[in-house]
Amino acid sequence: MKILVIGSGGREHALCWKIAQSPLAAKIFAAPGNGGTHLENKTVNVPIEATDLKKLLDFALTEKIDLTVVGPEDPLAAGIVDLFEENGLRVFGPCKAAAQLEASKAFAKDIMIKAGIPTAAYGEFTDYESAKAYVEKQGAPIVVKADGLAAGKGVTVAQTLDEAVSALKEIFLDNVFGSAGAKVVIEEFLAGEEASYLAFTDGKTVLPMVTSQDHKAVYDGDKGPNTGGMGAYSPAPVVTPELFDRVTKEIAYPLIKTMAKDGITFKGIIYAGLMINNGEPKVLEFNARFGDPETQPVLSRLASDIVPVFLACTDQTLDKVEIEWSDNPTVCVVMASGGYPKSYQKGYEITGIAEADRIEGVKVFHAGTADSDGKTVNTGGRVLGVTAIGETLEETIKTAYKAVEKIHWQDVHFRKDIGAKALRRMKGE
Repeated sequence: MKILVIGSGGREHALCWKIAQSPLAAKIFAAPGNGGTHLENKTVNVPIEATDLKKLLDFALTEKIDLTVVGPEDPLAAGIVDLFEENGLRVFGPCKAAAQLEASKAFAKDIMIKAGIPTAAYGEFTDYESAKAYVEKQGAPIVVKADGLAAGKGVTVAQTLDEAVSALKEIFLDNVFGSAGAKVVIEEFLAGEEASYLAFTDGKTVLPMVTSQDHKAVYDGDKGPNTGGMGAYSPAPVVTPELFDRVTKEIAYPLIKTMAKDGITFKGIIYAGLMINNGEPKVLEFNARFGDPETQPVLSRLASDIVPVFLACTDQTLDKVEIEWSDNPTVCVVMASGGYPKSYQKGYEITGIAEADRIEGVKVFHAGTADSDGKTVNTGGRVLGVTAIGETLEETIKTAYKAVEKIHWQDVHFRKDIGAKALRRMKGE
């Protein structure tokens, strides 16, 4: 099969790496890919941006692509799945109507209420004054979210009223998120510990993946502004087997059944960002694609072929598929450009990637990188996802950071506490 992977992040590198292991994959195209995707077996980069739907369609038709896997949220929200299917192409991902689950936080809230899915109390606003009045009435801590897609940066967990009002000013008055901030969702603050639930679905069946936990804040101890994710590990000890089953039965299935009642067949990835408090899960948000960086540690534990799973989702035969997972824990440490998630410098040469990759149990996934005159340089905020697998979580964390220490570029930044929360929980602290 010829397979097209759309996107340029660490998630897409992990997808290319896993798809390349499939005997069904003859050739893989990454559009546009990054400085690491084309290094994978059978894989070549194609210089077409993930948002250029027409060029992607022309390429897929010309190359007779057998399966397209869409990584990022923007092309999904723009309707790439509908476009490809209308042209007789097989594509993995939700249609435009289903992708609203991520593209509009207000839409997602509406679905959650209809489906009886536990979530935070909230209000929706389209102007600064009304939103500010609501925040002042509710008090802090409180959560302010731009309604649309903001690359993981449109959420402010405000500990004070000043922080909340400042976030509203950024969205409404400074217009920092453009049209994504035309509407704001303001939610009650939920205490607890976050975890990520990812599952495949064909619109009828839900096939969960292993649990994982992301680290959104840019600094150690979950301090600083939110990012797209500074690291992740799998499994997440906060999600017990009983809780895992509950999430599948009480969140994932009600979600796809409620959307089906509204005439929307959700095929692709269900990603529920959960807040767990005293064993009770509530949904913070839904995404309509693989998480990044969760994909890196999750797919590192996938022991079986991923391509038949993609095909079963598109054919609605997921009930006939079984997946095998490694019991070994995995840890991904994101290495970022200094200054991220705000302004940062690009074009610095990165050294030590090959040395890190040679460490047993380590795979370095590229995200914001490119080749420049034979050198690898940083081109994005999140640059690399250094991922390790090992026998124990403690050993795996050490291995991941041993690999991180091999890699250098100017102003590099990474968190030094990825996985620490899981270790504390496992030790009963």
